[in-house]
Amino acid sequence: MLKIINVTKTYAGAPLLRGISLTINDGEIMCLLGSSGGGKTTLLRIIAGLEPADAGEIFFDDQNMRDAPIHQRGFGLMFQDLALFPHKNVFENVAFGLRMQSASRAEIRARVNEMLELVGLAGFAARDVNNLSGGEQQRVALARSLAPRPRLLMLDEPLGALDRILREQLVADLRAILKRIGTLRAALYVTHDQDEAFAIADRIAIIHAGRIAQIGAAAELYRAPASAFVARFLGMTNLFPARVCADGRVETELGTFVTASEAKQSPSELEIASAQSFDSASLRSGSHLAMTSALIRPDRVRVGASGVPARVEECTFRAGRYRARVVTDRGARLTIEIDRALAIDARVGLEIESVELLPA
Repeated sequence: MLKIINVTKTYAGAPLLRGISLTINDGEIMCLLGSSGGGKTTLLRIIAGLEPADAGEIFFDDQNMRDAPIHQRGFGLMFQDLALFPHKNVFENVAFGLRMQSASRAEIRARVNEMLELVGLAGFAARDVNNLSGGEQQRVALARSLAPRPRLLMLDEPLGALDRILREQLVADLRAILKRIGTLRAALYVTHDQDEAFAIADRIAIIHAGRIAQIGAAAELYRAPASAFVARFLGMTNLFPARVCADGRVETELGTFVTASEAKQSPSELEIASAQSFDSASLRSGSHLAMTSALIRPDRVRVGASGVPARVEECTFRAGRYRARVVTDRGARLTIEIDRALAIDARVGLEIESVELLPA
């Protein structure tokens, strides 16, 4: 429905967007996830027509939007600063876009009341927006964005100014609201918060250095990150340089791992048949196919009497399990998830059940 083709943008001689291509399907909530300064907001502004791209095309329902005026695109915008009119009450704020469309009084009143009920603010029409809570102001801003019946709604860090508890409460409501609007074809949501993106989006595009690093549903991204950057950005910190050898061995600072069945498994599904002691001499012996990164998930490490020797640095209880940070005798640090508490400075053996190989 929305197709972005090879969009580029340069600021002060430095590339900001480096050939972004993206397709958003009908009825879909797509999230642009990335660090601040990565170009997410700029891409949103280009789609809205607020600034031009240096190159590339944007199509909506097969119509080229390159020269379409902002007011003819039928797109809605909601920003973090909300920009509510402080001198207008809730009703007048929500009615603003409808008045710009020259809607009748009866239509405006019916639509405003419909939107206020949708966002959970029925009975708030006469309220002063300055006396509303932060969450209530967010809902007014959302109702105002939806009232003119936009085909595409773009939201730029809409919950960024709220505390985490309130964000978590609103994000589930926001997804449900966006899915219930029959006239809304799709939504494009910008955030730097991974949890927020996972909770609201059907698919997520991770943007890094002006490019799309990976696109997929939340579960797909978490289960199969496309690179070490994506894994690290999603909070997977147990990443170690690795060398893949011609004989199928994978050498890391934690040890040399042997795959259970090299012929049947892809590198991203590396299962450990045995973990040999780390031999630095083997790293100098040649026969290496590639340098890569080894990802060890916290729940794929067991604590036992054997395995890689390590010392417990920290152990905390989180969401029903213990999370411990350990350091091996060779100085490698990793986080593990276990079912029991470990004493600080305790000596343990780490039995690594599996690793995943990712592009560095």
